[in-house]
Amino acid sequence: MIYSLGGYMNGYERFMTALNRKEPDMVPVWELIINAPVIKALYGDISLEDFVEKEGLDGITIFESQRFEKLNDIQLKDGWGIIWTIEPSGLAYPSKGPIKTEADLDKYVSPNPDDDYRMDSLRDAVKRFKGEKAIVFITHDAFEFSHYLRGLDNLLVDYIENPDFAKRLAKIVIEYKKRIAERAIDEGADVILTGDDYAYRTAPIMSPILFREFVLPYLQEMVDLTKRRKVPFIKHTDGNLMPILDMIIDTGIEALDPIEPIAGMDIGWLKEKYGDRIALVGNIDCTEILTHGTQEEVKEAVKETIAKAGVGGGYILASSNSIHPGVNPNNYRTMVQSAREFGKYPLDEKMINEYKTKDYIKKYLGNE
Repeated sequence: MIYSLGGYMNGYERFMTALNRKEPDMVPVWELIINAPVIKALYGDISLEDFVEKEGLDGITIFESQRFEKLNDIQLKDGWGIIWTIEPSGLAYPSKGPIKTEADLDKYVSPNPDDDYRMDSLRDAVKRFKGEKAIVFITHDAFEFSHYLRGLDNLLVDYIENPDFAKRLAKIVIEYKKRIAERAIDEGADVILTGDDYAYRTAPIMSPILFREFVLPYLQEMVDLTKRRKVPFIKHTDGNLMPILDMIIDTGIEALDPIEPIAGMDIGWLKEKYGDRIALVGNIDCTEILTHGTQEEVKEAVKETIAKAGVGGGYILASSNSIHPGVNPNNYRTMVQSAREFGKYPLDEKMINEYKTKDYIKKYLGNE
């Protein structure tokens, strides 16, 4: 473990030490996505980069730079031909893909991953934060963009009725995404993360058999790429992953995010079972606690999660999905401040003993 002078780590050192399943000076704090309404409520019209600096976060998430064609007041089209609809919150979601038939796929041309502008945001982050904060570059494996292009229901039917079609589509996506990941590593990204979600709150989107055939091989390709380049890999996926969890971990990922407690993902159990193989990221509920819980409830959730996941290191504190527009800005601030207060190593033994058997999410699951 490498400490800065006086035993104090900067954000990069803290994040990477935890990602390596070691014990830093304090639990790192990071977030996959922090949406503009929360940033604006706390600081006004500032950039994500300025927000990360002001909040003293230990890492920053950077997306591939995109260019969109404006179709109308609420719709955009990206370089893949995917139409995105802007919701009242200001967030955009994919609503229509260009591949309806095999003929569409036959003539489909994916975007050029080597377009220079795609690394613009990453280059800016590297100039500002390299060596000071962990730079996490988010891309995808094959599943999410396959269903953006094809439609989720259609893709799941393809897995049964037209598997070769589904695999051709996945191959197009993964070749693009691997090249983007390679470029990001060359530009200075410290960590690669893929954001494809594989599960709903109650179960995976597909059976383990279908996951193994149609999703897992492409996740493995991305993990293998990062291992060749000696860059750690975080797998982000929401939902209840239990039926497919071993397959995901067996790919060799360094960490799992965001471990949704409301989806039945028990971070204490994960720490006991897999803590010698992966780091854990997330778990502070953003569905109930960070949205309309009290600040005391937020503090209690932070203490419990650190007590369960932070012992011995290998834990990065974040929300259970993202800091979305519904998050109470004061609760977000409380989460960060509580992490700094209660996440100093060595962790308080009394806190560990008091909180490791608690279950703050229980009352939202109807189990009290």
